[in-house]
Amino acid sequence: MTAPRLPRLTRAALGVSVCGWLTVSLAGCSGPSPEPAAPVTPTVTAAAAPPSATSTTSATSATSAPSASATPTAVPPFVARVQWVKGSGGRSLHIVPTASGRSAQGAADDDEAWSEVVRLAPDAAQPGMRAQFDCHWTYARLVQPDKPSWNIEPWRPVVSESQMVSAGCNPGGPESAEG
Repeated sequence: MTAPRLPRLTRAALGVSVCGWLTVSLAGCSGPSPEPAAPVTPTVTAAAAPPSATSTTSATSATSAPSASATPTAVPPFVARVQWVKGSGGRSLHIVPTASGRSAQGAADDDEAWSEVVRLAPDAAQPGMRAQFDCHWTYARLVQPDKPSWNIEPWRPVVSESQMVSAGCNPGGPESAEG
């Protein structure tokens, strides 16, 4: 059994009624209205509403409010200290990140952290060192978030990013720093 079809005129009238209800709901009435008991959050998106000053204001205020799920921004310094030590393969730079450095996720945070490393140890700016640092920054923080230090070495070969990741950020041999 099929549902009875509404006559065309009735469906059109129903459509006008729904549109009228949406317009009143979004734009409000011209007369005074009682204060709502709790804040009202519109459930209609701005894209579904016809363009009007009210819908633009609603969309603007909705986007300008801080999001409850926003990721907190980590702030520098990201590096607590660096220290050159002798390792089994040669010199190794111990990089000790701060708590903020361990949790930073901003797009430019890696650049800031590397700048801190180079300020603390200017001779860290050697071929392959930034790539090792980037590998630790991107992957080692996930694999070993509480590792006391990240160790990068100037004697390691310069390799592609995929080779760097495959080598666990230590191309050319295992981690060799002795603290």
